[in-house]
Parts: sequence; structure tokens; C-alpha cells
Amino acid sequence: MPARTPDRAAPRILAFANQKGGVGKTTTAINLATALAVDHQVLLLDLDPQGNASTGLGVARSDRAAGSYALLVENRPLSELIRPTGVRNLSILPADPDLAGAEVELVGMDSRERRLALALEVGAAALAGFDYVFLDCPPSLGLITLNALVAADGVIVPLQTEFFALEGISQITRTIDRVRRALNPRLALDGIVLTMADRRNNLSELVASDVRSFFKDKVFETVIPRNVRVSEAPSHGLPVLLYDFRSPGAQAYVRLAAEFLKRERARARTP
Repeated sequence: MPARTPDRAAPRILAFANQKGGVGKTTTAINLATALAVDHQVLLLDLDPQGNASTGLGVARSDRAAGSYALLVENRPLSELIRPTGVRNLSILPADPDLAGAEVELVGMDSRERRLALALEVGAAALAGFDYVFLDCPPSLGLITLNALVAADGVIVPLQTEFFALEGISQITRTIDRVRRALNPRLALDGIVLTMADRRNNLSELVASDVRSFFKDKVFETVIPRNVRVSEAPSHGLPVLLYDFRSPGAQAYVRLAAEFLKRERARARTP
């Protein structure tokens, strides 16, 4: 991994969060990370006890060993836990089997909501070569997700274009506001990604329109369509960009990465 030159900024830390499951959160984290890894160094932290991001990047359950639980609960150094993936320039800190117990164990710990932020701060040298650090959160607003929000610079919310998603988005945005006020003043809603869209479904279009009318330019223009190849890819331990690059889902994530980088350049120019 190339060393970060002294004048380069620290990596951008982004949490992928939505308390509703099955909205394409992990799929978006994996595939956006893969697309960015063409020209950037990316680290993905799998903070979901289900370990879907680890599975989707080809890390078998039997091969997880120490990972995010060891980082959060056991104070293991970040440098010992990061491992490469089959994607060039993309590394992972997998979700180890013990992570399911972390929510309970964190309750009695000092600085329980800041343990990830402190671990990343102590492990700054291990992050020195990365441009982006993605935090794939569990589908809940518990202590693990809170740790991610306290550690992050921004939040990306994947949002399925269905009616119940509208209720979920208000909850996550309220949580972001509370964390910003109480624990992490730099935290921002970086963007909302509309996922699993079906152009043939009028409700899908109506939900997308409602979200855009309320959140305006926070919503990415790129929409991820419902696509069987996206669903198949994790069972092969591959991002859809490697599983079937020509599929509509893969091409949507390529466009999302381009839009993401355009926003990043605009953000960097803003004083």
C-alpha cells in the first residue's frame, strides 16, 4: 500500500447506515468501494454481526479470525486486523464471529460510544495510505451504529424506493442530528442513494419523487435498479462489478462512483 504523503489529508470516513434491513446498504458499500478502488485506496470496516460485507468480498466465515469485535472490545491494534481482498486497492476489516455480542459488552465499557473513534485515532498510522474508510453498519440504531456515527465524517443512507422507507429515513436523519449536537459536530448527511428501484412500479417513482422533494440535492441523481445480478453476486463472494460488469446494476454503481467523486471534489473546494 502506498504511503500517504505528509501534505495529504486524512482519509474520509463514511458510515453506511439505515436501521431498516434489506435496503441495499451493504451492497452499496461493497460496490461503491470497489468502483472507487480503481483509482483510490479504500478500507471497508464490516461492523454488521451478519458479516455480509465480508461474505460479499470473498472472506469466508471460517476465515474471519480477529476483526471488528477485536477492534471495538479487545483493543486490538487496527494494523493487525486489516487484510487485503480480491479487489486491488480494497482492504477489509472483517466482522468476526464474536461481533454479535459486542452490543451487550459495550454497554458497561468506558467511552462506549467512542470506542471506534478512539481505535481509528490510535490506528492513524495504519490508515495513512487510505483515501476512504467505509463503515458498514448493522441494520439498527444500537451502540455499534452509534460508534460508527461518532467516528465518521459523513453518512450515506441507502434507501429502498418503497413506502416504509420514508418512515425509516426520518429516524436515521434525527439520529444524525442528535449525534452531531451531542457527540460529533463534524457529522453530516453526505447523501441518500435510492436503491432497488423498479421503473415499472408507480409507487417506486412516487417514493423517489417524495424523497427528492424533501432532501433536495442530498439525494444522488444515480438510482440503483432492482437487478438479479446484484443479488447473485454475494453468493459468489464478488462485488457485482466483478461478477457481471455489463449488468445494469454494475453500471449504476459505476455512475454512482463518478457522481460521488464529483461531490467530493466540490466539497473539497468549499471553504
